[in-house]
Amino acid sequence: MDIIRTKAELRKRVSSWRNSGETVALTPTMGAIHEGHLSLVRLGLERADRCVGTIFVNPRQFGPNEDFATYPRDEEGDFAKFETAGCSAVYAPAPEEIYSAGYKTEVIVHDISEVMEGASRPGFFTGVATVVSKLLIQAMPDIAIFGEKDFQQLAVIRTMARDLDLPMEILGAPTVREADGLALSSRNAYLSAEERRIAPALHAAMTAAAATLRNGANPPAAAEQARKAMLSAGFQEVDYIDIRDQDSFQPASVPGENLRIFAAAWLGSCRLIDNLGV
Repeated sequence: MDIIRTKAELRKRVSSWRNSGETVALTPTMGAIHEGHLSLVRLGLERADRCVGTIFVNPRQFGPNEDFATYPRDEEGDFAKFETAGCSAVYAPAPEEIYSAGYKTEVIVHDISEVMEGASRPGFFTGVATVVSKLLIQAMPDIAIFGEKDFQQLAVIRTMARDLDLPMEILGAPTVREADGLALSSRNAYLSAEERRIAPALHAAMTAAAATLRNGANPPAAAEQARKAMLSAGFQEVDYIDIRDQDSFQPASVPGENLRIFAAAWLGSCRLIDNLGV
């Protein structure tokens, strides 16, 4: 497996594969690789001949009081996991390779990036859309794969790629969970033993709300039911629990099809997010 540090070398390597008739998948990450990330690699290798993983902790998607400085980093361990999963290369650029001196450009996706995570973390999706657009342009893969655990982010990236006419497929991959329902996340490392015991209540509350929705419950009432269940289980704060149309991201006020539950809540210093299709 090759370790690539510059966009020039990345383009050269991907071009050589594509000139040989091979297809290429890209799996962008911020590192701290876990089984959820590796499932993206495996899906990429089902759909393409080569897979390139990326590791870049993007400073532009962190707010001023967020965890950029303490975000989990283990480059050598990440390289080993990517190699075991079958990656042909990992692109791990320095910050100046992505944002050169005097960098002034941002990519903003309106509407769907302004609710839920966008409202709770102003500027987050602008940082995501900007860095992902750059990674896609630098690599020019046939397919880029993102996890549905960050479903709103996946929708923002799909919209960005469509609107900018980027010539690759954006593929979503199912959320990978622990046996008790907790969605895999690099930030789960922040959980204490007691917080880890409580954490599955997020998925359990959403699962219970989805069941009531399938039985005809009013969406705002189902969301309130889930919020109370999470707080009763030990979550300190619920940033949001929304039930929305999963295509338009409009709030649901009456029972219907195509709904998805979105939630973000705090356990100690760890902010957990998750979503579940109804």
